[in-house]
Amino acid sequence: MDQSDVESQISFTIDDDEISDSGSVCDASATSPLCDFFTSDGFLPIGEANMEHGLIKSSFLLSMGPMGKHTNVVAIHKNFMLSLTRKARFESFKLFSQAVAEKCGGNANVRHGWYGGTRDEIHGIVNHGFSQCGRPNGQSYGVGVHLASLKFPIDCALSSEVDGDGLRHILLCRVIMGNMEAVCPGSTQFHPSSQKFDSGVDNVLAPRRFIVWSANMNSHIFPAFIISFKAPCLKDFQRVQAKVLKPTSLMSFSALISLLSRLLNPSKMALIDKSYNDFRGRKLTRPQFIHRLRLTAGDKLLVAVLKRHTQGVLC
Repeated sequence: MDQSDVESQISFTIDDDEISDSGSVCDASATSPLCDFFTSDGFLPIGEANMEHGLIKSSFLLSMGPMGKHTNVVAIHKNFMLSLTRKARFESFKLFSQAVAEKCGGNANVRHGWYGGTRDEIHGIVNHGFSQCGRPNGQSYGVGVHLASLKFPIDCALSSEVDGDGLRHILLCRVIMGNMEAVCPGSTQFHPSSQKFDSGVDNVLAPRRFIVWSANMNSHIFPAFIISFKAPCLKDFQRVQAKVLKPTSLMSFSALISLLSRLLNPSKMALIDKSYNDFRGRKLTRPQFIHRLRLTAGDKLLVAVLKRHTQGVLC
């Protein structure tokens, strides 16, 4: 089963309005005692024989890329909405979905997004809701709650932290996105730029990051599952990623930017030029400038340009 098949089945499964009655059976023996921390929060474990468990686990591991084979899903807890408060939160989410759908011509554009944090932060969110706009892993795209799209759990896995039992925890949420607008990296935007829009993304056509503004963070996000996992390799992942674009004496930044100007659109080049000027003016450190350059241009293009340059091939 490929990633698109898994995604469509997950969407079908957890989009059911009666999410707590969608055929899942709580299996108290299906989880490690290390994950009992969440059972008092109305999130109960679902067993490996359960369809939802298999779909979510498959999607998570497939989307982790090379890290997937080194990742062990220990438990998946589901929001069974056992209390009146939790049921009320879900009913509120459905009402806001209907309101956004009416505003947007019939489609609320409900997506599925990952959110990573510490165990205590996840515990606080499932009990009381989001209380602040978290700091995303990497570059910020506005001030709000940042979630990763279904294809990129790695982004939120990197935002998670190992607890005392060696586990990391991330949420799989339903997210009302409505009309999405592109938000530039480094932006301090904290609300829609106009009444036309409801949320932000890094890329409207192929979003990797969802931004839910603080005013909507507890009405437009519904935590549905908690995934607890072990991934020792994540500690080394950021160090490996930092080596993707190595400083090299073979090409100066100015030469690299000159080549990129032939390949990127003016809006992206304006961001790169600004970052480079800030770097030269000592407003950014070298690592900060390289990080922004990678986010704007993309590692795939940068590696290709550097490789062609070292081979003496003009872009």
